Amino acid sequence: MSNVLRKTPDESVEGFVPTVDKSKIPTCNILGVNIAAINMEWLVDYLNKNIKNLTGDYICVSNVHTTVTSYEEPDYRAVQNGGIMAIPDGGPLATLGRKRGHQNMARTTGPSLMGEIFKISVEKGYRHYFYGSTEEILEKLFQKLKENYPGLEIAGMYSPPFRPMTDEEDEAAVKAINDTKPDFVWIGLGAPKQERWMAAHQGRVTGLMIGIGAGFDYFAENISRAPEWMQKSNLEWLYRLLQDPKRLFKRYLHTNTKFLWLIARGK
Repeated sequence: MSNVLRKTPDESVEGFVPTVDKSKIPTCNILGVNIAAINMEWLVDYLNKNIKNLTGDYICVSNVHTTVTSYEEPDYRAVQNGGIMAIPDGGPLATLGRKRGHQNMARTTGPSLMGEIFKISVEKGYRHYFYGSTEEILEKLFQKLKENYPGLEIAGMYSPPFRPMTDEEDEAAVKAINDTKPDFVWIGLGAPKQERWMAAHQGRVTGLMIGIGAGFDYFAENISRAPEWMQKSNLEWLYRLLQDPKRLFKRYLHTNTKFLWLIARGK
């Protein structure tokens, strides 16, 4: 694994034209972000049917934090709306969508999506590329994926350095990804960096990019997900807060409070 690849300008590649019709994806506009009004069954079926036509595009895994950030920062809102879709990773987004009439809308988390795709990847012949995190976590992720999903095709893994990269380094890294011909490119940089990275590489990277946040840590078994009852009760954020209070307390205090305030005001 090589420390290559990172460039995070705010704009996507000019002239990129999706080869699928985004208007066929139901959405619910929440604070300016077009959140896909979907559920996991719909999403997996959609990806299976369209994966070859989605190469070069990206999916945002959206929650309260990214949605409030999008409300506050128009350039990030454009990034969230600029991919093929923004899925409702956050339970409050799906709950609000159902209250607005999207009865089939359900929480569709990034880690759950990864698991669903991994389970069918051998049958479908899907190839996976992982970009983000550290060398140590990627090594562990590789081992755990091979143990838990025998036959899964891991096309490549890259851990980026914690510094801006030159254009030459970025071009070389994109070529390295594209040479592996992945179907899925999982991006684990954390929000908002991963969404900005995907937008900047839209149309340049082979495969469908999906910003997965802490997904690498979950599948490397470095951290655990909340119990199912907490997930179903929209309390996974609390479980995550207890796991990492130093990093998440201020974020949740600001974004969760502002989200409730804005929704209450009818925004």
